[in-house]
Amino acid sequence: MDKDLSEIFSGLAEGRIIPYLGPGLLPEAGATLPSELPALAELLSSQVTVPHKVRRNLTGAAQYIENFKHRKTLVGMMDKAFAGDPPLHPLQRELAARKLPLIVHLWYDNGMAKALAEQGTRWGRIQGLSQTEHFGHWTGYMNAAGQPVDAAVAAQWDTILYEPWGSQSPANNYLVSDTDFVEVLTEIDIQTPIPEIVQQIRIGRHFLFVGCRFNDQLQRNFARQIMKRSTDRHWALMEAPLTRNEARFVREQGIQVLQIPSSVLLDGAAVAKAG
Repeated sequence: MDKDLSEIFSGLAEGRIIPYLGPGLLPEAGATLPSELPALAELLSSQVTVPHKVRRNLTGAAQYIENFKHRKTLVGMMDKAFAGDPPLHPLQRELAARKLPLIVHLWYDNGMAKALAEQGTRWGRIQGLSQTEHFGHWTGYMNAAGQPVDAAVAAQWDTILYEPWGSQSPANNYLVSDTDFVEVLTEIDIQTPIPEIVQQIRIGRHFLFVGCRFNDQLQRNFARQIMKRSTDRHWALMEAPLTRNEARFVREQGIQVLQIPSSVLLDGAAVAKAG
């Protein structure tokens, strides 16, 4: 483990590692926002009567609401669920300060964007877009002020925040329903929904998963496709025991699981700065 941590510390310092952040950081930071797919599904289901069999299935519950209450209702409910700025995890601030070329954030909250905004550096977002609302456009590019920009502008940013499932901010873009994901997954094997600049940056780099789980097919699919054509060595900080599907996935993808808290990364960063 010491060797892995040493590689992670040096890789982050040199920009060779791409952080891939999931919803598990929210409870660590003290946020009360939904931090799991089933929990978000139950929150949506508590506001609209949905069939019992999909009450804990996020994409199924979202699809039911979209079909029977309209897409605008679903978007409004997602906006409410993720309204306000969550408390920042110290790791988000640490990563924002490093001017890393790419950070992947796979959840709907505004935490990582808020951390980047505090730094005042050149950064912007690339978000996945729902074909229901943006037919023919897989991703949207937004500068630090939240204004839409051309894809070419992203090359000028110190840090790209890539949010494959969208985010509450700045434009209420969400991939959340069955239809949203079916459209993307139909094309993701040939990488069409993955931004070209993300495909370029990942070459020769490793991924570090923090606050992520791989216990459902959706999260495994996105991790697999976003990592494609990078290196064959990655890490994940996951303290809870792995499910059988997770164990198989990390083995197949070359992900070394470290059962340690994310605070270890902050301790290492402090030591590195002191040195």
